[in-house]
This record gives sequence, C-alpha cells and structure tokens, in this order.
Amino acid sequence: MSFEDLQNSAKRSPRSAPPPSQAVAAAIFQINTAVAGFRRLVDAIGTSKDTPDHRLNLNNTRQRILNLVKETSAKLKSLSEFDRGINVEPSKKIEDAKLARDFQTVLQEFQKVQQLASERESTFSPSAPSSVPAMHSSGQYAAPSAEQENQPFLMEQKRQEVLLLGNEISFNEAIIDERDQGIREIQDQIGEASEIFKDLAVLVHDQGVVIDDIHSNIDASSAATTQGRVQLSKASKSGKSKSSWVSGNYTSKLQAEGHLILNPFMNRFHCLKN
Repeated sequence: MSFEDLQNSAKRSPRSAPPPSQAVAAAIFQINTAVAGFRRLVDAIGTSKDTPDHRLNLNNTRQRILNLVKETSAKLKSLSEFDRGINVEPSKKIEDAKLARDFQTVLQEFQKVQQLASERESTFSPSAPSSVPAMHSSGQYAAPSAEQENQPFLMEQKRQEVLLLGNEISFNEAIIDERDQGIREIQDQIGEASEIFKDLAVLVHDQGVVIDDIHSNIDASSAATTQGRVQLSKASKSGKSKSSWVSGNYTSKLQAEGHLILNPFMNRFHCLKN
C-alpha cells in the first residue's frame, strides 16, 4: 500500500479500526511529514532563529520521529510474521513488501537529516537570550549615557557589568554543557535509528525473497500453461495427420482389393469379346 492507496482509503472513513497494513501506511506518511519539518528545523541551525528554544524544539521533534519509527518497525515485523502463513494471499505479501520499502526510504532520509543536524549542532551554538546584552568587538559593554557619568552611577555601572559578565560566562558554560549533552543524545538516537535500519534491511530482504518466490511461481505456472497449450496444439495436429494417414491407407487398401476382385472378370470379358 503506497501513500496514494492511503489517501484513497481515507475517503471511506471506516468506523472500525483500520487494518494493520493501512495503519502502517498511515504511520509512514506521518513520519515522512515529520521528517520534512525536522529538515526545516535543521536548516535554521546557525541562523538568527537558532535559539535555545529552537534547539529544544529540534530535539523534541527528533525524539518524536524516533518513537514513530520504533512503533512502525514493530508493526511491520508483525505484518511480516503474519505474511509467512500458508493462507495469505500473494497480493497481500507484495503489498506489505512495498510498505517495507516505503518505510526504508523514509528512514534513510531521516538518518541523513539526523547526521546533518549532528554536524551543525556541533559547529554552531544557539544565540544568547535577549536579556544578556552583547559586547562590543573591543570586549566592553556599551558606554554609559551622559546622565550616568557621575561617580555613584559609574560604580553601579561597573557592578552591573561584572554581574552581567558573570551571567554571560555561566550562560556560555551552560550552553556548552547542554550542547555536549545534546550531541551525545543525538549520537545515541542515530545509533538507535541505525539498528532499526539494519533490522528493516533484513525484513525487506526476506520479503523480497518471498516476492521473488511468488513471481517465480507465477512465471512457472504461466510457462506450464503455455507449454500445455503447445502440447495440446501438437497433439491436435498429430491427431489430424494420423487420421488423414489412416484414411488414405484405408482408401488405397479398398482400391487394391477392388482391383483384385474385378481383374478376373475384366480378363474374362476381354476373352469373350475376342
């Protein structure tokens, strides 16, 4: 069942739970949509949109996709086990094998985007919150205004700068720790996806063998049918030829016997005539 089959079946709006194959097709469609959104989040890494909230959204999306992948993989395995039964229609086996290949394609795309996210998150750090003021290229904060040039205000300004600098250092350290932890989580998630992909590759291979067997049986049956028709045609032609041969021999035999019977009478007739 492909995505088109899913859209067509959705128009029927069945009241009962959808069949397992349809549920898997719906999950694959959902994963494909989520991966497209995940790619847009990854593309925003390193831009002005790359904030701590954005990284949190990125990680949540990645985890949600991974959970969907795990659930869908389990459903596909159940379908594969069911398809090994002797009473399963060949068309259903082929349909489920197509689902496995669709899932494999979506999972490959997810792995590719995961790797890209890992590379970009290792390269770029999220932007600091707006509450932490940016420093000038000289390493100093913006100069105080004219109203703050009096001594008491200068002292307060220095104190605030020290506090802000300490906050910025703490923030940067927290960001680094969070990024390192995030990278470790990403690597773990990539490892999980890779294991699922390996299991899926085995499943697709097994289903491919089943499909090949089905096609081989169909081809063998077709070849046997064709050969049977050829044999029937040959037998029909042979029967006609044999019938003609028997008929011809029988006619010749009658003619020979007729000559044997008539010859004495013809000879006697010629003698009397002379």
